[in-house]
Amino acid sequence: MNKIKVGIIGTGSISNFHTTSYQALDNVEIVAVCDINKERVEEYSKKYNIPKVFTDYNEMLKMEEIDAVSVTTWNNGHGPIAIAALNAGKHVLCEKPLALNAKEAEDMVEAAKKNNKLLMVGFVRRFGENTKIVKEAIDNGELGNIYYAKTGCIRRWGNPGGWFSDKSRSGGGPVIDLGVHMIDLVRYLTGKPKAVSVTASTFNHLGMMPEIKGINKYYSADYSTFNDVEDCATALIKFDNGLTLFFETSWVLHTKKDELYLNVFGDKAGAQMEPAVEFYKSKNNYFTDAAPVVDPAKFSFEYNFQEEIKHFIDCVANGTPCLNPGEDGVELMKILDAIYESSKTGHEVIIK
Repeated sequence: MNKIKVGIIGTGSISNFHTTSYQALDNVEIVAVCDINKERVEEYSKKYNIPKVFTDYNEMLKMEEIDAVSVTTWNNGHGPIAIAALNAGKHVLCEKPLALNAKEAEDMVEAAKKNNKLLMVGFVRRFGENTKIVKEAIDNGELGNIYYAKTGCIRRWGNPGGWFSDKSRSGGGPVIDLGVHMIDLVRYLTGKPKAVSVTASTFNHLGMMPEIKGINKYYSADYSTFNDVEDCATALIKFDNGLTLFFETSWVLHTKKDELYLNVFGDKAGAQMEPAVEFYKSKNNYFTDAAPVVDPAKFSFEYNFQEEIKHFIDCVANGTPCLNPGEDGVELMKILDAIYESSKTGHEVIIK
């Protein structure tokens, strides 16, 4: 069996999920790894026994044996690196967000088409068991016409600093970091409708609050206290199928606790995907709540990444239709662009 040869570009924390998932597959071999930090990439190659090490992705992409790459860099590297890889004849799995804006994302999709290569965006939460359960119910018509949804990812404190809080490298704060997942999940669950308008607000009043003590904190590898991104945001998003979505997110907010929620409401039933899967409907003239029984091992970040990487390799090796095509990343970036634009102007933004 010929193995799919893979390269990893970017050795930040998220790359570890890619690497361990690739190495769990018998038909995959990671042959090269690249990062601008020479010391870090050398340590990474030793940790995972990856033979070739680069600090310039253009040099790595000259390796003819590489079939596919994962792009797991700062957000501002996604576009140029993915395009270079596609032009070099490699299939690409690019972490979310696909790009810094919709125009850059469109250029990436065009490069994939031009080179007849796969561009898959890392919407890893689509592969979660909870997502699968709710989507199956929706696709089977159990919820009927879904007309309203609400979702949020709220952190009392959760600004990693470093590149995350540097807009030139990240593109934004919790909207582009956390919101990208939550908004995409609603689109994916409801058949990928296109957004037609956005009314949004973003806020930057609290900063990083590095002085806060008594809590566990996650810091980026290049941690600094520089911060020019939003603390939190809220948006009302309308879609071409009549669906309205209420969305909120935060990295820093004076609230009691962290929250993660996603609810969809149809004319036959409603469903909660987060924090736990539940369905709400009427039966025998009584309102009824129901929760499926599922193996808890399938509710982990590691499981989601294993399923995502397995699917990417299946697409590359067997031509299986991709669940997360680059075009989905473009539609999501149009929404994120509109959120930031609406906040800036104070007006509703119409998405053409």
